[in-house]
Amino acid sequence: MHDPSPKPAVFLDRDDTLIRCNGLAPGNDLGDPALVEPLPGAVEACRRLKDAGFLLVVITNQGGVARGRYTEADVQRVHERIDAVFQGVFDAFRACPYHPEGTVPKYAREHPWRKPSPGMILDAAQELNIDLARSWTVGDKERDAAAGRTAGCATILISAPGPVPAPGGGETPETAPLSVDHFAPDLRAAADIILSHADPPLNR
Repeated sequence: MHDPSPKPAVFLDRDDTLIRCNGLAPGNDLGDPALVEPLPGAVEACRRLKDAGFLLVVITNQGGVARGRYTEADVQRVHERIDAVFQGVFDAFRACPYHPEGTVPKYAREHPWRKPSPGMILDAAQELNIDLARSWTVGDKERDAAAGRTAGCATILISAPGPVPAPGGGETPETAPLSVDHFAPDLRAAADIILSHADPPLNR
């Protein structure tokens, strides 16, 4: 029988949260599936969350499309590779190809899906019947936490407590600690935090 009750989810940033990205491609815009390399422990962490009953949704800004570095089809190919490497644990992928400073006219604008706006989270929540109040966002930029906070999720920042690296994110060490619920050094530790706060049992 179909269960109509909303389920909790973990919304995961992609680059430098699930897979290695920093330094692999120009401007850290990764559009080549051959470069997909999961971060240590990330596959195991996702499996633990999935087994606990969470839906898993990847939400990623892909301004490299707007900058002309690759196409939306390339993004799709990267996500197909990620899905294979992570053994099909993800329930959905959401990617925002827009950036207001882009060079490709079609994508050179702001968009409600672009983090820190919560559009990707809200869209996936509607499609998958997600209970946002019991859901989490995990990412390595303050904009990831900001998107989750606006959507009503708990937030984890992949960073040591204290000053937070700001390159490319617009966040500052002064503001980031004030807007994040938890810090974790990696996705394994983030999964530990989420599972320690979950109302057991989530899975049927």
